[in-house]
Amino acid sequence: MRFLLTLLLTVACMARPQDIAPRDFLNESKVRQEQRMKWWTEARFGMFIHWGLYSIPAGEWKGSTDHAEWIRTTARIPLQEYDKFVDQFNPVKFNAAEIVRMAKSGGMKYIVITSKHHDGFCLFDSKNTDFDVMSTPFKRDIMKELADACHKEGLKICWYHSIMDWHHPDYLPRREWETGRPTTGADFDRYIEHMKSQLKELLSNYGEIGVLWFDGEWESTWNTKYGTDLYNYVRSLQPNIIINNRVGAGRSGMEGFTKSGEFAGDFGTPEQEIPATGLPGVSWETCMTMNDHWGFNKHDQNWKSTEDLIRKLADIASKGGNFLLNIGPTAEGLFPQQAIERLGQMGAWMAVNGESIYDTKASPFKSLDWGRCTQKPIEGGFRLYLHVFDWPKNGKLIVPGILNEPKRAYLLADKEQLHLLVRRQEDALVIDLPSEPQDPINSVVVVDIRGNVDVTSPPEITAGAGIFIDALDVLVKTDREKVDLKYTLDGSSPTTGSSVVTGPIKITTTTTITARCYRNGKAVSGPVSAKFTKVAPIPGRSLSAPLPGVRFSYYEGDWDALPDFTKLKPVKEGTLSAFDLSPRNVPEYFGIEYHGFIKVPQDGVYGFFTDSDDGSRLFVGDKMVVDNDGRHGTREVKGIIPLAAGFHPLRVQYFQKGGNRDLKVLIQQPDDQKKPVPESMLFFQR
Repeated sequence: MRFLLTLLLTVACMARPQDIAPRDFLNESKVRQEQRMKWWTEARFGMFIHWGLYSIPAGEWKGSTDHAEWIRTTARIPLQEYDKFVDQFNPVKFNAAEIVRMAKSGGMKYIVITSKHHDGFCLFDSKNTDFDVMSTPFKRDIMKELADACHKEGLKICWYHSIMDWHHPDYLPRREWETGRPTTGADFDRYIEHMKSQLKELLSNYGEIGVLWFDGEWESTWNTKYGTDLYNYVRSLQPNIIINNRVGAGRSGMEGFTKSGEFAGDFGTPEQEIPATGLPGVSWETCMTMNDHWGFNKHDQNWKSTEDLIRKLADIASKGGNFLLNIGPTAEGLFPQQAIERLGQMGAWMAVNGESIYDTKASPFKSLDWGRCTQKPIEGGFRLYLHVFDWPKNGKLIVPGILNEPKRAYLLADKEQLHLLVRRQEDALVIDLPSEPQDPINSVVVVDIRGNVDVTSPPEITAGAGIFIDALDVLVKTDREKVDLKYTLDGSSPTTGSSVVTGPIKITTTTTITARCYRNGKAVSGPVSAKFTKVAPIPGRSLSAPLPGVRFSYYEGDWDALPDFTKLKPVKEGTLSAFDLSPRNVPEYFGIEYHGFIKVPQDGVYGFFTDSDDGSRLFVGDKMVVDNDGRHGTREVKGIIPLAAGFHPLRVQYFQKGGNRDLKVLIQQPDDQKKPVPESMLFFQR
């Protein structure tokens, strides 16, 4: 009976929370936004905490041991059975001051904790539901204690809050397996008012909140209109708060960035991955687990090493991002010992080297063979922090492509700041280092530089693909001014006498192009090479009496990756005019294999793409061209293949487990833009 009160309380709160007409905060000036986000961009390192009722089963249910915070869905636990965890939640060893102390001593500047995860259980005292911590034997407002401890120690307290809610009677859609929870009478807009009422509590009763970190936005009921309204509502309550891009509905998979043209919040949220390159002008934060789960799983012992975590922190900072490192407390309220050990070791490194992380900017170098670089301005110039992962055996650290002159260099860990010898070698600075690193994981070398940043990276060598059939135009370009681009076609490094790039370089045989930047007859960048290979196209076929469209085979099942469809019996089979999901009988837990032929009009190198949620693959003949497999949000993956004119066998596989359903199959023909595969190119035979 306890949880029947939820619906009654929701109905009582149907009036718009606080009757506030939110301002439009979307047109904020760039200067104002930078001021609002200043503390966050300076912090660089924060703690993520996933904690709730799911810590009680600790990842295990009926013999299966790979669950965590999603256990109610992944183990398909009925609501009335999951609710029993409320009477068991009693984390008597929880100590807010100790958690904040560990975060602070670990070098972290803010804490983001799950005020409510997808299961709907609240770790705070909510007057809008009794599905909260005050209904447990613990009966203490965990958010209040953590907020007070953070405010006392100078850390920012931040809330994670799920838009999705598997418990609330008005949240839609239901899980497909919840046959005992009808949607009759459910009202999603009423759920949104309930969510806003809880957000008002979280933003009114706990002092200043640094970030509202939304999640669970990918289901079809949420959209950009809801997202922009929620963003404005939250900022009307705390105008200086920072809000992630998951408040909107345009996130593109686990890489965490919002699709172009969609509402993007204040920062992107790559999940369990680090962007390959820096993203100037874009704020972002990588969230990552220490092992394989967000919530506590007692069986998960796959812990990342301290070395890996410290180097990931440096890598992220070198690309201009923040690192939000997750810990899942136990049901008792304790951090796992492995997490405590890694926090202590990271904190020891940060105590010496934190200056190279906090308030730094992205590296001016596109890549460094031996490690990473962060930087910050100083009077009369700038300071480079060289994060050396691979200590040079000959004691010579080469910093390529920097044209400024150095003032001094020293080891950050050296309290006496004894000068290291620095000399110039063409475009590079060479720093003499001690024979052994002071820290085998990441020793930081500081170099103070005169003037404004003047770094020249090697040129970029690009073409439509790395393979070609007859001939290929290759572009060599740089973003630097007043430089000559010189190149060779035999793999040797360009010299002052090498050919100068004046336009596209046309090649007709397999060729390695090497290019380098020169200024006033001197090399001002290192060389870069790219190989382009001439190939023969895969012969096309002739078909007798082809019919338009593709065949499909439809399957149902619960998979985390594409199954071997040849070992499964299809639920049904048929034909379609194109790749769509209309054959499905259920909203989740199904797979489709499409098979037929694609007719290409000319010889050339073709690009194929699948953009899917969840996994997909594309085969031409026996060759897998696109591998987009696995559970993930909407993500696009590309592959290329050389094809001769004619018909080619084509097979596309797709499965869907949870969240959104999405599949797009696209093609990029020679000298054309990518677009959905036209129906006019698809055929099958009886």
